[in-house]
Amino acid sequence: MNAQTERLVIQGPAGNLELAVDQPGQAGKPLGLAVIAHPHPLFGGNLDHKVVQTLVRAFAEQGLVCIRPNFRGVGESQGSHANGEGEQEDLWAAWQWAEARYAGLVGQRRWMGGFSFGAAVASFIAHQWSDRRPSLGLMPINLQACILIGLAVTRLTPANLGDPCALIHGEDDEVVPLQAVCRFAQDQKKSVIVMPGAGHFFHGRLTELRALIQFALHGLAATQARQADGS
Repeated sequence: MNAQTERLVIQGPAGNLELAVDQPGQAGKPLGLAVIAHPHPLFGGNLDHKVVQTLVRAFAEQGLVCIRPNFRGVGESQGSHANGEGEQEDLWAAWQWAEARYAGLVGQRRWMGGFSFGAAVASFIAHQWSDRRPSLGLMPINLQACILIGLAVTRLTPANLGDPCALIHGEDDEVVPLQAVCRFAQDQKKSVIVMPGAGHFFHGRLTELRALIQFALHGLAATQARQADGS
């Protein structure tokens, strides 16, 4: 992605797991960690996807170290596609590695992001967050943000969404109709941030998408601040 991107292979639940690690866009100590999930492996999804990289840029601008795994069977990652269940374990393995490498970032931000199929898989990590982390030996810390872009509700039913989740969708999404996402969001009592005229892949709209990601992050932070104040 850029000169600050590190690529490496770690041991994952299905064998080798390829990661890309991006440092924050600003100097100084990182302010937290983020794991970002790519779109469907069987349709060409990988850690270099442009929407995934847009999430990285938006998160890195806020001072976070961003970790992008290639799901099992993609790139240097071993194993085969597992319909979202094994891919959840890939994301947890990325979190375990990140928490070990950046052990000094105690009490700092923890964010997630995902696009399409990756957004659906990320929703499960957000749903499991509080219960699963202790069983993996990870310190208890809140997940403050989970940005789900083009959530693939028609391909993989997402988990129930908690407070840290925000949805961004293209008005003219040709893969996952906006109406389907709005129905899901209504059941979850969630709003959807809609980009007018955008398709599933946000062709020619990535700068606007990054701005919407920042808008969603600010909205989540404001909500959490109000909750902390008891208002």
